[in-house]
Amino acid sequence: MRKSEVHRTTRETDIDLSLTLDGTGTGTVETGIPFFDHMLTSFSRHGRMDLTVRAAGDLAVDPHHTIEDLGIVLGTALAEAVGDGRGITRFADAAVPMDEALARAALDVGGRGYLVFNAAFSPAGPGGIPGDLIEHFFYSFCTNAGITAHITVTGRNDHHMCEAAFKAVARALRAAVAVDPSMMGDVPSTKGTL
Repeated sequence: MRKSEVHRTTRETDIDLSLTLDGTGTGTVETGIPFFDHMLTSFSRHGRMDLTVRAAGDLAVDPHHTIEDLGIVLGTALAEAVGDGRGITRFADAAVPMDEALARAALDVGGRGYLVFNAAFSPAGPGGIPGDLIEHFFYSFCTNAGITAHITVTGRNDHHMCEAAFKAVARALRAAVAVDPSMMGDVPSTKGTL
């Protein structure tokens, strides 16, 4: 089974995370940031990954360190669970509408972390999370997971836009890490390695 457990402790955060790629979409998330709990639970559900997160951070300062480190830890866990990428589909994309919002995500789980992010959240952002932290989370996630991601979000409501983005990334990721029987256990790269 493709799974990983990661523990990360710094002076700013203490995070335990377990991830099972071939799961049922069960998410148990406690970050101290209710809206972010909702986003990660939705990510788990729509990615059909089992995700357990317990995070304690310096939220009295602001949510930046907690959200950044959650991206680092989730990305690290994903990279460990995917391993050498043998047999995965590798490329996938998804579009998710949510009322007036539309999010598109195109992913390459190819070992190279890169993010192109086009979205205009208000400075206040969704659920008390500053708008720029949404992009920062995805940047931390992608660079640590070794994923190239192009994420585009349009809309007017920050909550709808953010939730659509998390769902689109989750659905694309679900397809990208799926085992492709036609690969017959090969690494999906002409180089022979991701």
